[in-house]
Amino acid sequence: MKRLISIAVSLIILAVIYWRIDFAGLLQVFQDSDRLWMVVSLGMVIPLTMFTAWRLQQLMPPGTRLRFGEANQLILAASVLNMVLPSKMGDIAKAYFMRDRGHLSGTLALSLVVFEKTCDLLSLLLWCVFGLLLYPQKDWLFWILTATVAIGLMLGLALIGLPRFAQSFFQMAQALAPKKLKAKLEKLSGSWQEMHDYFWRDRLQLTKIAVTSVFIWFLHLLQIWFFILALNAWTPFLVNLALSPLAILAGLLPLTFAGVGTRDAALILFYQPYFNAQTAAALGLLCTSRYLLPAIGGLPFLGQYLSTLREMRRIKS
Repeated sequence: MKRLISIAVSLIILAVIYWRIDFAGLLQVFQDSDRLWMVVSLGMVIPLTMFTAWRLQQLMPPGTRLRFGEANQLILAASVLNMVLPSKMGDIAKAYFMRDRGHLSGTLALSLVVFEKTCDLLSLLLWCVFGLLLYPQKDWLFWILTATVAIGLMLGLALIGLPRFAQSFFQMAQALAPKKLKAKLEKLSGSWQEMHDYFWRDRLQLTKIAVTSVFIWFLHLLQIWFFILALNAWTPFLVNLALSPLAILAGLLPLTFAGVGTRDAALILFYQPYFNAQTAAALGLLCTSRYLLPAIGGLPFLGQYLSTLREMRRIKS
């Protein structure tokens, strides 16, 4: 039911967007686009998937082995499930897949996935803070956004770097959370503690994963800038480092299906000084393709993981 509601919210937001803009103008933007840049920008999905798969390999503990091809399959299969399951559960399913293949225990697999997604979020926030600090047209809204994102980054760094702070944070969250969330927070707290114990033993490995995550998100934001070039529009790259992460963060709000709608509206709002609403709406569709293309690429591999998905549902029920 929640998934149907999120899809309905996405459709309503898109309907409002397309009703207010010139839909024929949106089609014209794609017709006038630069074909070479379009191929290059969409093709960025391939190296992004490969770098993410390589990082997943580096996360594996000594004595275990995850082949590069299998890591790519896991990333792509999780992309499919993220499109159909709520709350990015495809990434959680990836932990079950890794456990099911006998690579490592279930709790450690979940810890690795939690750490992977934490690195992704912190890297996105880092680039967003960097871009916002250099953004030249800051009004009161952008100062509020800059402060909010900076606080989020510092909180995330404290959670990942200070075990006692993280323990206190999760205890407070469990005390304030509704009854339905308490068990999930307790499980997440245990995985978070195991993550601390595992990753802080090897500072060199931790640094390598952190640097790789920052680089991967640089490529994500570069891809969005390439989308802008493909649409024959222009935004300074440093400005894009500020605006595109804000739109991605808007898409992470648990309101819509895969961020569709909220992300599109944010792109139209934030990029208004640089190009018109039709171009921003086209950019929103291209940004959605960043999630859709890996999901399509993962369909051939999904069948072999469905038994694990059924087990997940049985355990949850």
